[in-house]
Amino acid sequence: MLRRNLIKLASSAALVVGMSLPAAAADVTMNLGFGAPEKSLYGRLSTIFQGKVAEYTSGAVEVKIRCCNQISTEDEGFKAMQLGTVDAFIITANNVSPHWPLMDVTVLPYVFQGTAHLERVVDGPVGDLMKKRLQEDTSVHLLTFGPALYRDFYNAVRPINTMADMEGLKIRVPKNEVMLATFEAFGANPVPLAWSETPTALQTGTVDGGDNGTSFIKDMKFYEFEPHLVILEHFVAMAPLFASDHFMNRLSDEQREQVQRAATDAGAQFRVELLNEAEDVRTWLSTEGGMAMTRPDKTDFIKAGQKVQADFAAKRGQEFIDLVKAIQDAAD
Repeated sequence: MLRRNLIKLASSAALVVGMSLPAAAADVTMNLGFGAPEKSLYGRLSTIFQGKVAEYTSGAVEVKIRCCNQISTEDEGFKAMQLGTVDAFIITANNVSPHWPLMDVTVLPYVFQGTAHLERVVDGPVGDLMKKRLQEDTSVHLLTFGPALYRDFYNAVRPINTMADMEGLKIRVPKNEVMLATFEAFGANPVPLAWSETPTALQTGTVDGGDNGTSFIKDMKFYEFEPHLVILEHFVAMAPLFASDHFMNRLSDEQREQVQRAATDAGAQFRVELLNEAEDVRTWLSTEGGMAMTRPDKTDFIKAGQKVQADFAAKRGQEFIDLVKAIQDAAD
């Protein structure tokens, strides 16, 4: 009897100790940052990626999501990854260009002829080449090109029905040479502003308008003070997920493959989810959001955009020209 009681006591003690022990900790933690709200497109991609990393690594790698500029800003995130002070960050492609100018091939106005064309580029040899060159030149890893939606234009002054209606508008533009030149070609007055400064500038009327990926206009509630929505589809809003070399070197070879696979699969899954979302968001913005939506004839805009393409190709040199041609060839 005494022996049985001792065994029961020992078993109960072991159970209590076992219940009090924490779950096994991950071998490696990735802090993944971005500048948008947690429920934005960036947050949604991060959540899908987080789940796939946990699944593919069997919990050995944990992704912690850090929204809203918690660990860096979008304008500083790339440099922080180069320095190894930030593990991973989602950055709009146009904000990568100051650190790696070849990224501007994806920023050129009207360079993509549609979703199928864009997918052939980012999922094919051109996308692979860009990932390889980016890592060689900067040490930063491009894990997935991420969500890609057209940028929609908005302003607080007037509806836009022709390119002539753009004349004189003060437009917030990221600090990107291609985007500044594009809005100049459209006849507007572009004002370069960091993303962190943009909401305040729009609210206070420091600038008349700007452009963002369709869902961002809703996520950031710009419809509350920007009454005019304009469907130009002039830029593709691409937001790649990057990781620092410092972080990737903390992983085993197997874990690196698993994290890369998680990013690739997360990007593909999210792209499917977003396939029809842009039009749904535009409908919401023009009804519940109260914005007046116009769809101008894009002929003049496209001509102006093609001139910007040619000007930048000539200015940036042969490697840039070759990448632009590879993108154009992928349209066929």
